[in-house]
Amino acid sequence: MGRVVSMNKENLYQLCLNFIEQRIQTAETALKQAREASNDDTKSSAGDKYETSREMMQQDIDRNKRLLMDAQENFKVLEALENIPSADVARAGSLVYTNEGTFYISISAGQLNTDEGVVFAISAASPIGKLLLGKRKGDSFTFNGKNYLIKEVA
Repeated sequence: MGRVVSMNKENLYQLCLNFIEQRIQTAETALKQAREASNDDTKSSAGDKYETSREMMQQDIDRNKRLLMDAQENFKVLEALENIPSADVARAGSLVYTNEGTFYISISAGQLNTDEGVVFAISAASPIGKLLLGKRKGDSFTFNGKNYLIKEVA
């Protein structure tokens, strides 16, 4: 088994940063639009219909607030990983090469396409992230019926 092609962690970090910045911007825009819709809703409607409409708008505002807070938390998690040095043991900020794919333990950003290949950005709190933490080159584990062999940790 030859050496695994090394990917640029700085590039992966930037892709995750772009992903989370887009999520923050989308959530902020949706929240602003929901608030404007709520403020524009006139009281010309009477009774239950009006109350139902106001409640639905408030639920929309609350949902967008939660999305924004979640995205901001992910941004903080990602910031803490910037310039983390490589280690022999998989941890937050590690790039883990397995026989079933490459994983960047950072935030749940999904599949990242790079010049070197596909990488899955996963949270350390995700089910597979929890299995990867603390593993070393040569370790193996099973997830969703697949056997994973760790080829390298960077």
